[in-house]
Amino acid sequence: QVHFVESGGGLVQPGGSLTLSCAVSGALFNNIAWDWYRQAPGSQRELIARVNSDMTTNYDDSVKGRFTISRDNAKKTVFLRMSALKPTDTAVYHCNSFGFSTPRFSWGQGTQVTVSS
Repeated sequence: QVHFVESGGGLVQPGGSLTLSCAVSGALFNNIAWDWYRQAPGSQRELIARVNSDMTTNYDDSVKGRFTISRDNAKKTVFLRMSALKPTDTAVYHCNSFGFSTPRFSWGQGTQVTVSS
């Protein structure tokens, strides 16, 4: 059984920075890609960042240049460093791992990021 612990969210002013963490237990970690998704109120969940098993990364255009995804395989933790935050970044942020365009695991509770303005 997979257990996600997403943390690091909170309230931040526009232009500020936050770093999110996703600690994973009970699953394979090193040999698969890990993703960050977000879902704003009234919107669909969207993929915003991926770090592959070879450490290459992919970003959605909405966050490219502002967000950085990384992973620590020894700690089984995925990070998302966010800077130049905008009110439109307000959402619940989730981590997961996708294979063949489907999530490998059940969704966790996520962590709320609110950019106030």
